[in-house]
Amino acid sequence: MAERVSDRMGLLHISTGDMLRAEIKKGSELGKKAQSYIDQGALVPDEVIIGMIEQRLKEPDAQGGVLFDGFPRTVPQAEALDKIADIASVINLEVPVQVIVDRVITRRVCPNCGAVYNTKTYDKDTCEKCGATLITRPDDNEETVLERFRVYEEQTAPLIVYYGKKGIVHDIDATMPIEQEADMICQVLGEK
Repeated sequence: MAERVSDRMGLLHISTGDMLRAEIKKGSELGKKAQSYIDQGALVPDEVIIGMIEQRLKEPDAQGGVLFDGFPRTVPQAEALDKIADIASVINLEVPVQVIVDRVITRRVCPNCGAVYNTKTYDKDTCEKCGATLITRPDDNEETVLERFRVYEEQTAPLIVYYGKKGIVHDIDATMPIEQEADMICQVLGEK
């Protein structure tokens, strides 16, 4: 969804998950450290994520506006972000936990180009963009997803209150068809 919306709105898409997976793939120290947290369904420590974001926001392509995907995930991250960026809107995608579990355990990704597919709507084993064999990420299992949801409730859900006090939270039903959901998000973000 973030890719779809950022393309339509002309915003740079910054995904902390993608950034971390790139570090893991490189085998960097950050990647190894991140992998240990991800494998447990836990969040990577704030100082690691904030440092990555701060560096990324300094790059020229971030100057025209960004759409964060997976960041911030904690109130301390939001407070740190407030010191380095102005946040205009927060999109709160509302979806029942069982729908999330179902989506994740049926997700397949391309290890080469990062394209994402769902076995319910795409029944091939290869990426239609680059032809690579699709994989299931090791952390895409029900146990890890349920642990992520528990962590979300404990650490991330308070962000709704944090940003709600600033009047910038917009709730979106994330169970509607993908194009309708994208239309609603773009409308909230001021697409002309």
